[in-house]
Amino acid sequence: MSTTAAFDEPDRLRDAPRDRLVSELTRIAALLRGDDAPRPQTDDSPLADLGHRLGLSAFECDVLMLAAAVELDARVAADVAAAQGGTPSPSFGLALSVLPAAHWDALSPDRPLRRRRLVRLGAGDILALRPLRIDEAVLHRLTGLGPGRLDGLVADPLAGGLTAAQAALADELAAAVRAVDGRVLVRLDGADADTRAGVVARLAAALGGGVLSVRDAAAAERDPADTAAVLDREAVLDGRLIATDDARLLALLEAEVVVTDGPGDVAGRVTLARTVPLPTASEEAALWRAALEVDAARTADAIVVAERELSQHFRLPAGVVAAVAAEWLALPDRDVATLRRLVRERSRTGFGALAQRIEPRARWDDLVLPEGQRELLREIERHVRHRATVLDDWGFASRSDRGLGVTALFAGESGTGKTMAAEVLAGSLGLDLYRIDLAALVSKYIGETEKHLSTVFDAAEASGAVLLFDEADALFGKRSDVKDSHDRYANLEVAYLLQRMESYRGLAILTTNLRGNVDRAFLRRIRFVVQFPFPDEASRAEIWRRVFPAATPLADVDPAALARIQFSGGAIRQIALSAAFAAADEGDAVGPEHLLRAATREAAKSERALTAAETGALRGGAR
Repeated sequence: MSTTAAFDEPDRLRDAPRDRLVSELTRIAALLRGDDAPRPQTDDSPLADLGHRLGLSAFECDVLMLAAAVELDARVAADVAAAQGGTPSPSFGLALSVLPAAHWDALSPDRPLRRRRLVRLGAGDILALRPLRIDEAVLHRLTGLGPGRLDGLVADPLAGGLTAAQAALADELAAAVRAVDGRVLVRLDGADADTRAGVVARLAAALGGGVLSVRDAAAAERDPADTAAVLDREAVLDGRLIATDDARLLALLEAEVVVTDGPGDVAGRVTLARTVPLPTASEEAALWRAALEVDAARTADAIVVAERELSQHFRLPAGVVAAVAAEWLALPDRDVATLRRLVRERSRTGFGALAQRIEPRARWDDLVLPEGQRELLREIERHVRHRATVLDDWGFASRSDRGLGVTALFAGESGTGKTMAAEVLAGSLGLDLYRIDLAALVSKYIGETEKHLSTVFDAAEASGAVLLFDEADALFGKRSDVKDSHDRYANLEVAYLLQRMESYRGLAILTTNLRGNVDRAFLRRIRFVVQFPFPDEASRAEIWRRVFPAATPLADVDPAALARIQFSGGAIRQIALSAAFAAADEGDAVGPEHLLRAATREAAKSERALTAAETGALRGGAR
């Protein structure tokens, strides 16, 4: 097979610098035959570019082309095999004997052929006789195909869109990198990985190159020294920076610029640390408008909701805003309720077993509370709804970063409406509600409780969800005297919870059955304290009027008479539900006997019996 014929297929090679490569291969074939073959006078071939960037001598370039020739031309492979007694891969000894300007140190570990992993040495006891194999990615470069993904070691960077402030951060980093005399480690943190990737891509472009985004899981399965050498080679050849979180690689890489999300510094590098922020409310509002204005005539209502509501509650990166907007615009029937739902679903993230999502079905009309408590809940809603406007747009946050979170304590007996009130607030604000059982979250192991709390708040930050910390008494009791390390850490856990609540972008609610159990010093740091009273008779009558859905068949049910029985709102709802199931089983309407049996069982939960007057109220409550 001729050298030219070797390149008839595949078709994509026809776009490579074919003629120059064929000329170089032809020269290698001539040298193997002992013919005089001058080196091609060209500086724009892939081989010449690689040799220039990596500092190869003319002989080292010839060695590399010899190793490539046996892979690309069957005739050259046959000639090499004949010269070596049947071995098709050339040895360094063969190269020394047939190639001009030979020098022994070309195979030194410190010279580019081995240091940059351009060639690999096969097995053998004598160095000069060990076979040479060209690295596959290097072979692809010489044919003009580029290095590819280095056998799965690197991935195509998936960069998210950037706001103006995020782009400015990348440009500032580029200027800082250029000003550093020496190798640089850029350490980025921030809530969104795609946004961080976008900053890295813009930084690389500003420095005149691209990104080698390492698949750390793939790197973990390989020899770190070999992997670092390959990455360094590719970084030099393409002018790319390297992005990895693999600590082993970070210690070994020699590339001028390395980017990581991981902690710590690296010896011999100047560290430039930056935090990539999520968009502010005003920036997010602008992102929504830009994404939705493509069909402004049909999206005017959605733009208003996105600017005034979604951007206030949700901290979404530019890429997520664009993706949600595109999904919504693609729907045949679209409304603002669907847009809200898509945003909530997209922003949900990993709470794991630490939190339970509650579907907020209760509405304001379902709440039966004194007017003072209702107005306090309305005030909480206003603070959450307009938090971004007041703190960010109007500048209150610039005065102080303390106490900016909307925090509330709901105190009252079980069944007095604390969880329902949280549902009402979440539903009215169009937000998810997550219940966190503090009794289950508190760990006996020192430091674990803070880790659990950090996981919850970090997961909730982008969604702006309402967080309901139930059973706060488990953590929030009277501040203990510090008698041992566990007492000290218990107080630290409470302080950490309050600190995270105060800085949380959404609404964080604590519930307790006994307000007196909470230390006054902690109460002062909570913005709203709402006492949920045990319902009086008038309130109980109102709860009874509202507890049965309109479709429920009723027979002789008198809310005023039922209100004389002292049950909390939660207990009343349980009695109504139990009585409805009993009536459905009998094929009858809900009546006094069903309610009496259900009420008796509910009272037994509290280890009390119904009084004669209460039983009479149930049985004699006919209208």
